[in-house]
Amino acid sequence: MNYRTLSAAAALTFAVLPAAHAHEGDGGKVTYASDHAPIGVMADHRHKQGEWMVSYRYMHMDMSGNRIGTDEVAPDTIVTTIPNRFAGAPMMPTTLRVVPLDMPMKMHMAGAMYGLTDRITLMGMVNYHTKEMDHRTYQGGMGTTVLGNFTTEVSGWGDTSVGAIIGLDDGSRPHAQVNASLMLSIPTGSITETDRVLTPMNMRPEMRLPYPMQLGFGTYDLKPALTARSRAGQWSYGAQASAIIRLDENDEGYALGDVFEATSWVAYEPRPWVSLSGRLKATTKGAIEGIDPNIMAPVQTADPDNHGGETVEALFGVNLAASEGALSGHRLALEFGLPLYRDLNGPQLETDYTLTLGWQKAF
Repeated sequence: MNYRTLSAAAALTFAVLPAAHAHEGDGGKVTYASDHAPIGVMADHRHKQGEWMVSYRYMHMDMSGNRIGTDEVAPDTIVTTIPNRFAGAPMMPTTLRVVPLDMPMKMHMAGAMYGLTDRITLMGMVNYHTKEMDHRTYQGGMGTTVLGNFTTEVSGWGDTSVGAIIGLDDGSRPHAQVNASLMLSIPTGSITETDRVLTPMNMRPEMRLPYPMQLGFGTYDLKPALTARSRAGQWSYGAQASAIIRLDENDEGYALGDVFEATSWVAYEPRPWVSLSGRLKATTKGAIEGIDPNIMAPVQTADPDNHGGETVEALFGVNLAASEGALSGHRLALEFGLPLYRDLNGPQLETDYTLTLGWQKAF
Protein backbone atom coordinates (compact mmCIF):
# COMPACT_ATOMS: atom_id res chain seq x y z
CA MET A 1 0.00 0.00 0.00
CA ASN A 2 1.26 3.52 -0.83
CA TYR A 3 0.69 5.34 2.48
CA ARG A 4 1.79 8.69 1.04
CA THR A 5 -0.92 8.47 -1.60
CA LEU A 6 -3.44 7.38 1.03
CA SER A 7 -2.57 10.35 3.25
CA ALA A 8 -2.91 12.77 0.36
CA ALA A 9 -6.28 11.31 -0.60
CA ALA A 10 -7.51 11.55 2.98
CA ALA A 11 -6.39 15.17 3.26
CA LEU A 12 -8.15 16.04 -0.01
CA THR A 13 -11.31 14.32 1.20
CA PHE A 14 -11.32 16.28 4.47
CA ALA A 15 -10.96 19.47 2.45
CA VAL A 16 -13.74 18.69 -0.05
CA LEU A 17 -16.40 17.00 2.09
CA PRO A 18 -17.41 20.11 4.08
CA ALA A 19 -18.14 21.86 0.77
CA ALA A 20 -20.24 18.90 -0.29
CA HIS A 21 -22.52 19.70 2.67
CA ALA A 22 -22.44 23.48 2.29
CA HIS A 23 -25.91 23.59 0.73
CA GLU A 24 -27.64 21.10 3.00
CA GLY A 25 -30.21 23.73 3.92
CA ASP A 26 -31.37 24.13 0.29
CA GLY A 27 -33.77 21.18 0.46
CA GLY A 28 -31.41 18.50 -0.84
CA LYS A 29 -31.06 15.16 0.84
CA VAL A 30 -28.34 15.17 3.49
CA THR A 31 -26.14 12.10 3.95
CA TYR A 32 -25.05 11.67 7.56
CA ALA A 33 -21.73 9.99 8.27
CA SER A 34 -23.16 8.13 11.27
CA ASP A 35 -25.95 6.49 9.23
CA HIS A 36 -23.45 3.67 8.69
CA ALA A 37 -21.76 1.71 11.47
CA PRO A 38 -17.96 1.79 11.80
CA ILE A 39 -16.35 0.28 8.69
CA GLY A 40 -15.35 -2.91 10.52
CA VAL A 41 -19.01 -3.83 11.13
CA MET A 42 -20.56 -5.79 8.27
CA ALA A 43 -24.22 -6.04 7.19
CA ASP A 44 -25.29 -3.21 9.50
CA HIS A 45 -27.71 -1.30 7.23
CA ARG A 46 -30.17 -1.80 4.38
CA HIS A 47 -31.00 0.28 1.29
CA LYS A 48 -34.12 1.70 -0.33
CA GLN A 49 -35.75 -0.26 -3.15
CA GLY A 50 -33.69 0.00 -6.33
CA GLU A 51 -30.65 1.55 -4.61
CA TRP A 52 -27.19 0.09 -5.19
CA MET A 53 -24.06 0.41 -3.09
CA VAL A 54 -20.60 -0.81 -4.06
CA SER A 55 -17.76 -0.97 -1.57
CA TYR A 56 -14.08 -1.72 -1.14
CA ARG A 57 -12.27 -2.50 2.11
CA TYR A 58 -8.59 -2.95 2.83
CA MET A 59 -7.92 -4.86 6.03
CA HIS A 60 -4.54 -5.32 7.68
CA MET A 61 -3.82 -7.43 10.76
CA ASP A 62 -0.40 -7.69 12.36
CA MET A 63 0.41 -10.56 14.70
CA SER A 64 3.65 -11.09 16.63
CA GLY A 65 4.74 -12.88 19.77
CA ASN A 66 3.11 -15.98 21.23
CA ARG A 67 0.65 -16.58 24.03
CA ILE A 68 -0.71 -19.61 25.90
CA GLY A 69 -3.99 -18.73 27.55
CA THR A 70 -3.49 -15.20 28.88
CA ASP A 71 0.29 -15.50 29.31
CA GLU A 72 3.02 -14.52 26.88
CA VAL A 73 5.48 -17.30 26.09
CA ALA A 74 8.99 -17.15 24.61
CA PRO A 75 10.09 -19.26 21.62
CA ASP A 76 12.73 -21.07 23.70
CA THR A 77 10.03 -22.13 26.17
CA ILE A 78 7.79 -23.44 23.40
CA VAL A 79 10.48 -25.68 21.87
CA THR A 80 11.54 -27.16 25.21
CA THR A 81 8.17 -27.67 26.94
CA ILE A 82 5.31 -28.01 24.41
CA PRO A 83 4.74 -31.59 23.17
CA ASN A 84 4.66 -32.27 19.45
CA ARG A 85 1.29 -33.77 18.49
CA PHE A 86 3.02 -35.82 15.79
CA ALA A 87 5.79 -37.30 17.98
CA GLY A 88 6.40 -40.92 17.04
CA ALA A 89 6.00 -40.36 13.32
CA PRO A 90 9.18 -40.63 11.21
CA MET A 91 11.56 -37.66 11.65
CA MET A 92 9.29 -36.09 14.30
CA PRO A 93 10.81 -34.76 17.58
CA THR A 94 9.04 -35.05 20.93
CA THR A 95 8.56 -31.28 21.33
CA LEU A 96 7.81 -28.46 18.92
CA ARG A 97 10.94 -27.25 17.10
CA VAL A 98 9.59 -24.52 14.80
CA VAL A 99 8.01 -21.35 16.22
CA PRO A 100 6.06 -18.64 14.34
CA LEU A 101 7.43 -15.18 15.12
CA ASP A 102 5.07 -12.82 13.31
CA MET A 103 2.35 -12.82 10.68
CA PRO A 104 1.13 -9.81 8.70
CA MET A 105 -2.14 -10.43 6.86
CA LYS A 106 -3.73 -8.23 4.21
CA MET A 107 -7.18 -8.60 2.71
CA HIS A 108 -8.88 -6.71 -0.11
CA MET A 109 -12.67 -7.04 -0.02
CA ALA A 110 -15.09 -5.92 -2.74
CA GLY A 111 -18.81 -5.90 -2.07
CA ALA A 112 -22.15 -4.92 -3.56
CA MET A 113 -25.58 -4.31 -2.02
CA TYR A 114 -28.94 -3.89 -3.76
CA GLY A 115 -32.27 -2.83 -2.27
CA LEU A 116 -34.71 -5.46 -3.51
CA THR A 117 -37.43 -3.76 -1.45
CA ASP A 118 -37.31 -1.17 1.31
CA ARG A 119 -37.15 -4.05 3.79
CA ILE A 120 -34.85 -6.50 1.96
CA THR A 121 -31.30 -5.77 0.77
CA LEU A 122 -29.26 -8.35 -1.13
CA MET A 123 -25.48 -8.40 -0.75
CA GLY A 124 -22.36 -10.24 -1.87
CA MET A 125 -18.63 -10.07 -1.10
CA VAL A 126 -15.40 -11.43 -2.55
CA ASN A 127 -11.93 -11.06 -1.06
CA TYR A 128 -8.27 -11.45 -1.94
CA HIS A 129 -5.70 -12.43 0.71
CA THR A 130 -1.96 -11.93 1.10
CA LYS A 131 -0.38 -13.75 4.06
CA GLU A 132 3.17 -14.08 5.34
CA MET A 133 4.49 -15.93 8.38
CA ASP A 134 8.03 -15.67 9.73
CA HIS A 135 9.36 -18.70 11.63
CA ARG A 136 12.36 -19.69 13.73
CA THR A 137 13.65 -23.26 13.40
CA TYR A 138 15.64 -24.89 16.21
CA GLN A 139 18.32 -27.45 15.44
CA GLY A 140 17.69 -31.16 15.99
CA GLY A 141 15.30 -32.72 18.47
CA MET A 142 16.18 -30.85 21.66
CA GLY A 143 17.88 -27.77 23.06
CA THR A 144 17.66 -24.08 22.14
CA THR A 145 20.24 -23.82 19.35
CA VAL A 146 18.70 -21.79 16.53
CA LEU A 147 19.18 -23.29 13.08
CA GLY A 148 17.71 -20.36 11.14
CA ASN A 149 14.64 -18.38 10.15
CA PHE A 150 12.35 -18.74 7.14
CA THR A 151 9.19 -17.14 5.74
CA THR A 152 6.18 -18.72 4.06
CA GLU A 153 3.93 -16.67 1.78
CA VAL A 154 0.59 -17.19 0.03
CA SER A 155 -1.79 -14.97 -1.92
CA GLY A 156 -5.02 -15.53 -3.78
CA TRP A 157 -8.80 -15.36 -3.71
CA GLY A 158 -10.60 -16.35 -0.52
CA ASP A 159 -14.14 -17.53 0.09
CA THR A 160 -17.21 -15.76 -1.33
CA SER A 161 -20.24 -14.63 0.70
CA VAL A 162 -23.80 -13.97 -0.51
CA GLY A 163 -26.96 -13.24 1.43
CA ALA A 164 -29.59 -10.75 2.49
CA ILE A 165 -30.41 -8.16 5.15
CA ILE A 166 -34.03 -8.02 6.33
CA GLY A 167 -35.45 -5.02 8.15
CA LEU A 168 -37.29 -5.78 11.38
CA ASP A 169 -38.39 -2.18 12.06
CA ASP A 170 -41.30 -0.37 10.36
CA GLY A 171 -39.04 2.15 8.60
CA SER A 172 -40.67 5.16 10.27
CA ARG A 173 -37.37 6.44 11.74
CA PRO A 174 -34.95 7.32 8.91
CA HIS A 175 -31.84 7.21 11.10
CA ALA A 176 -32.68 4.08 13.10
CA GLN A 177 -32.80 0.48 11.91
CA VAL A 178 -33.13 -3.01 13.34
CA ASN A 179 -31.89 -5.62 10.87
CA ALA A 180 -31.40 -9.36 10.70
CA SER A 181 -28.96 -10.71 8.13
CA LEU A 182 -28.02 -14.15 6.89
CA MET A 183 -25.02 -14.79 4.68
CA LEU A 184 -23.75 -18.02 3.14
CA SER A 185 -19.98 -18.41 2.79
CA ILE A 186 -19.09 -20.44 -0.31
CA PRO A 187 -15.70 -22.26 -0.28
CA THR A 188 -13.96 -20.65 -3.27
CA GLY A 189 -10.59 -20.19 -1.53
CA SER A 190 -7.77 -22.74 -1.66
CA ILE A 191 -7.05 -24.98 1.35
CA THR A 192 -4.10 -26.82 -0.24
CA GLU A 193 -1.45 -24.06 -0.37
CA THR A 194 2.21 -25.13 -0.11
CA ASP A 195 5.61 -23.49 0.35
CA ARG A 196 9.18 -24.40 1.27
CA VAL A 197 10.06 -24.68 4.95
CA LEU A 198 13.21 -25.13 7.04
CA THR A 199 13.09 -28.34 9.10
CA PRO A 200 15.07 -29.04 12.32
CA MET A 201 17.20 -31.45 10.23
CA ASN A 202 18.25 -28.53 7.96
CA MET A 203 16.21 -29.64 4.96
CA ARG A 204 13.97 -27.43 2.82
CA PRO A 205 11.06 -29.51 1.51
CA GLU A 206 7.90 -28.07 0.02
CA MET A 207 5.00 -28.89 2.34
CA ARG A 208 1.31 -28.12 2.73
CA LEU A 209 1.09 -25.06 4.95
CA PRO A 210 -0.72 -25.08 8.31
CA TYR A 211 -4.30 -23.91 8.72
CA PRO A 212 -3.78 -20.13 9.28
CA MET A 213 -1.86 -19.87 6.00
CA GLN A 214 -4.63 -21.30 3.82
CA LEU A 215 -6.69 -18.88 1.73
CA GLY A 216 -10.14 -20.32 2.41
CA PHE A 217 -12.04 -22.35 4.97
CA GLY A 218 -13.14 -25.14 2.63
CA THR A 219 -16.62 -25.33 4.20
CA TYR A 220 -20.05 -23.88 3.58
CA ASP A 221 -20.72 -21.56 6.52
CA LEU A 222 -23.81 -19.72 7.75
CA LYS A 223 -23.18 -16.16 8.97
CA PRO A 224 -26.23 -14.80 10.83
CA ALA A 225 -26.29 -11.37 12.48
CA LEU A 226 -28.71 -9.11 14.34
CA THR A 227 -28.00 -5.37 14.31
CA ALA A 228 -29.70 -2.38 15.95
CA ARG A 229 -28.62 1.24 15.59
CA SER A 230 -30.09 4.68 16.24
CA ARG A 231 -29.14 8.31 16.80
CA ALA A 232 -29.97 11.12 19.18
CA GLY A 233 -28.83 14.55 18.03
CA GLN A 234 -25.13 14.44 17.22
CA TRP A 235 -24.70 11.05 18.89
CA SER A 236 -25.36 7.64 17.38
CA TYR A 237 -25.03 4.17 18.81
CA GLY A 238 -25.53 0.56 17.87
CA ALA A 239 -24.86 -3.09 18.63
CA GLN A 240 -24.53 -6.31 16.70
CA ALA A 241 -24.44 -10.01 17.56
CA SER A 242 -23.09 -12.32 14.85
CA ALA A 243 -21.78 -15.82 14.28
CA ILE A 244 -20.01 -18.06 11.78
CA ILE A 245 -21.41 -21.59 11.89
CA ARG A 246 -19.60 -24.33 9.95
CA LEU A 247 -22.06 -26.62 8.19
CA ASP A 248 -19.72 -29.51 7.39
CA GLU A 249 -16.14 -30.72 7.17
CA ASN A 250 -14.14 -29.74 4.12
CA ASP A 251 -12.62 -32.09 1.56
CA GLU A 252 -9.40 -32.32 3.60
CA GLY A 253 -11.16 -33.67 6.69
CA TYR A 254 -11.54 -30.72 9.05
CA ALA A 255 -13.63 -27.64 9.86
CA LEU A 256 -12.50 -24.47 11.56
CA GLY A 257 -14.20 -23.69 14.86
CA ASP A 258 -17.45 -21.75 15.05
CA VAL A 259 -17.17 -18.03 15.78
CA PHE A 260 -19.44 -15.92 17.99
CA GLU A 261 -19.06 -12.16 18.21
CA ALA A 262 -20.74 -9.27 20.04
CA THR A 263 -19.92 -5.63 19.38
CA SER A 264 -21.30 -2.24 20.37
CA TRP A 265 -20.32 1.27 19.39
CA VAL A 266 -21.02 4.94 19.97
CA ALA A 267 -20.19 7.77 17.56
CA TYR A 268 -20.15 11.56 17.76
CA GLU A 269 -20.92 13.69 14.71
CA PRO A 270 -19.43 17.23 15.00
CA ARG A 271 -20.62 17.88 11.43
CA PRO A 272 -23.01 15.83 9.24
CA TRP A 273 -20.11 14.78 7.02
CA VAL A 274 -17.88 13.31 9.74
CA SER A 275 -18.39 11.01 12.72
CA LEU A 276 -15.86 9.72 15.25
CA SER A 277 -16.51 6.32 16.77
CA GLY A 278 -15.41 4.05 19.60
CA ARG A 279 -16.26 0.37 19.60
CA LEU A 280 -15.81 -2.74 21.75
CA LYS A 281 -15.76 -6.22 20.23
CA ALA A 282 -15.74 -9.57 22.04
CA THR A 283 -15.06 -12.76 20.07
CA THR A 284 -15.10 -16.47 20.91
CA LYS A 285 -13.58 -18.94 18.41
CA GLY A 286 -13.61 -22.71 18.73
CA ALA A 287 -10.68 -25.02 18.01
CA ILE A 288 -10.44 -26.86 14.70
CA GLU A 289 -12.46 -30.08 14.48
CA GLY A 290 -10.82 -32.89 12.53
CA ILE A 291 -7.38 -32.80 10.93
CA ASP A 292 -5.78 -32.50 7.51
CA PRO A 293 -3.48 -35.56 7.22
CA ASN A 294 -1.21 -33.59 4.88
CA ILE A 295 -0.49 -30.95 7.52
CA MET A 296 2.11 -32.55 9.79
CA ALA A 297 5.04 -30.60 11.23
CA PRO A 298 6.65 -29.81 14.63
CA VAL A 299 5.06 -26.34 14.70
CA GLN A 300 2.12 -25.14 16.80
CA THR A 301 0.03 -24.04 13.81
CA ALA A 302 -0.13 -27.66 12.53
CA ASP A 303 -2.00 -28.80 15.67
CA PRO A 304 -5.80 -28.30 15.34
CA ASP A 305 -6.07 -27.84 19.12
CA ASN A 306 -3.90 -24.70 19.01
CA HIS A 307 -6.57 -22.53 17.40
CA GLY A 308 -9.34 -20.36 18.75
CA GLY A 309 -9.88 -18.67 22.08
CA GLU A 310 -11.47 -15.54 23.49
CA THR A 311 -10.52 -11.95 22.69
CA VAL A 312 -11.74 -8.42 23.44
CA GLU A 313 -10.73 -5.46 21.28
CA ALA A 314 -11.13 -1.68 21.44
CA LEU A 315 -11.53 0.03 18.07
CA PHE A 316 -11.50 3.70 17.09
CA GLY A 317 -12.76 5.01 13.77
CA VAL A 318 -13.84 7.88 11.56
CA ASN A 319 -16.59 7.93 8.92
CA LEU A 320 -16.75 10.57 6.18
CA ALA A 321 -19.75 11.12 3.90
CA ALA A 322 -20.86 13.58 1.19
CA SER A 323 -24.38 14.39 0.00
CA GLU A 324 -23.76 16.95 -2.77
CA GLY A 325 -21.25 17.85 -5.46
CA ALA A 326 -18.75 15.58 -7.17
CA LEU A 327 -18.46 13.32 -4.11
CA SER A 328 -22.20 12.89 -3.58
CA GLY A 329 -22.94 9.36 -2.39
CA HIS A 330 -19.30 8.59 -1.59
CA ARG A 331 -18.13 7.49 1.84
CA LEU A 332 -14.65 6.96 3.25
CA ALA A 333 -13.93 5.33 6.59
CA LEU A 334 -11.10 4.10 8.79
CA GLU A 335 -11.01 1.97 11.92
CA PHE A 336 -8.02 0.99 14.07
CA GLY A 337 -8.20 -1.76 16.69
CA LEU A 338 -6.08 -2.80 19.68
CA PRO A 339 -6.43 -5.91 21.87
CA LEU A 340 -7.63 -5.52 25.45
CA TYR A 341 -7.84 -9.19 26.45
CA ARG A 342 -6.60 -12.46 24.91
CA ASP A 343 -7.13 -16.00 26.19
CA LEU A 344 -5.83 -18.30 23.45
CA ASN A 345 -5.99 -22.08 23.07
CA GLY A 346 -2.45 -23.39 23.28
CA PRO A 347 0.56 -21.52 21.89
CA GLN A 348 -0.64 -19.04 19.26
CA LEU A 349 0.52 -15.83 17.68
CA GLU A 350 -1.25 -12.86 19.27
CA THR A 351 -2.73 -9.88 17.46
CA ASP A 352 -0.94 -6.54 17.86
CA TYR A 353 -3.38 -4.36 15.91
CA THR A 354 -5.93 -4.30 13.11
CA LEU A 355 -6.59 -1.59 10.52
CA THR A 356 -9.54 -1.30 8.15
CA LEU A 357 -9.88 1.32 5.41
CA GLY A 358 -13.03 1.52 3.34
CA TRP A 359 -14.79 3.28 0.46
CA GLN A 360 -18.51 3.06 -0.30
CA LYS A 361 -20.63 4.55 -3.10
CA ALA A 362 -24.43 4.50 -3.21
CA PHE A 363 -26.43 5.26 -6.36
